[in-house]
Amino acid sequence: MTSVKEQEAIKKLMVFLQEWDSAHKVARSRILDNFIKSNDGKTEPELELEFSQGASLFLARLTAWLRMTYMHSSCLNKLLKSIGIFLSAASGRRYLIEFLEIGGVLILLEILGLNHLKEEDKRESVKLLQLIADAGRKYKELICESYGVQSLAEFLATSNSAEAQEDVQVLMDSLGRGNPKYQNQVYKGLVAVLPCASPRAQQLALQTLRVMQDMVGEAPSILVEPVLGVLRSVHLEVQYEATQLLKALMAHEVRPALLKGLVALLMPPRKKAFTFCAETAKDPTVLYLREPMLVYIQQAAAAKVIGVLAKESAEVAEELIQLKVVHGLMVAVGNLDHVASQRHASISLEYFVHTFPFVEEHVKKALGHTLFQRFMDSPETWYTKMDPVQAEELASNIVDIPRGTARMQS
Repeated sequence: MTSVKEQEAIKKLMVFLQEWDSAHKVARSRILDNFIKSNDGKTEPELELEFSQGASLFLARLTAWLRMTYMHSSCLNKLLKSIGIFLSAASGRRYLIEFLEIGGVLILLEILGLNHLKEEDKRESVKLLQLIADAGRKYKELICESYGVQSLAEFLATSNSAEAQEDVQVLMDSLGRGNPKYQNQVYKGLVAVLPCASPRAQQLALQTLRVMQDMVGEAPSILVEPVLGVLRSVHLEVQYEATQLLKALMAHEVRPALLKGLVALLMPPRKKAFTFCAETAKDPTVLYLREPMLVYIQQAAAAKVIGVLAKESAEVAEELIQLKVVHGLMVAVGNLDHVASQRHASISLEYFVHTFPFVEEHVKKALGHTLFQRFMDSPETWYTKMDPVQAEELASNIVDIPRGTARMQS
């Protein structure tokens, strides 16, 4: 037999639920405000005490309303935050199960793909997915089985909110850990983000790929083109993260393909550079970079990365020489249309010349005594005094170091 106090509590709960059931949108929004303010951070026992052991009855109403209105609800953010109070409650695993039973994961993922919804609503959806992933491996698998990696990757690539993108990165990192069945799927999902137009998404994807690399083991060959592709970015933070990932990948089987690709970027098809397109003429405040300027940015980045990788490992430096990197660097130094290509290629070439005597011999022979001396005296500025004839000689150089020379002389 229940006590008078318990009866009063139950009556209070029933009144609250009836108020919710009969309320329209504005009144429900107010109820949610009060619920969030009063219950944020509470544990499962505390929520049950608040709702007279009937908290699940309110959660069921919240999830039912979410299911019916998530495509057009004006207070979706409050609704998701309210559900989040249940999902984050300590000892509240049963709330999580109740939410999943109504298809909660699919709803949250679908929210991410609805273009008309606000970014803050989608960010709240990501936070709930994070709470689900934090519950353990089988819950991570459930998200992945529901095509969650694809949905999250697409949202990361298209979101306009840096905060939301960072939340997605944390979730993708979480899905990639302690989830061996879908680890490679997460990795490939991040690779798919790299060609997108968002530099922040590229940066975050590159960071997460580098962290995941040791867990994944061998990198798939599909990684080569997207990673080399991001070297076209004008954003230094993207270039930096790409360099860090490339350094990590030197310990894996994909290394020869990456090195071959980097050397090839030093020798793009020779075209006349132009940096503005029709859209720029219409709106001078917007600069649209076009071929071959993006190719030249990529050329400069490749020259810089080659220097970094060569200095990290003598073995990598030798492999690059076999791939005719000296010829490629000299081509880049001769690119009068892009000073950055000349600078980075010259600095990297200096390393090879100082490290390998046979490279010095070939470069000196190609440049001639006077030009070679200028290069040795000031590798960071000598190209600024280069005339078009000298630049053409560099761009069309035929330096060809015999295969095996690097290994023999090292």
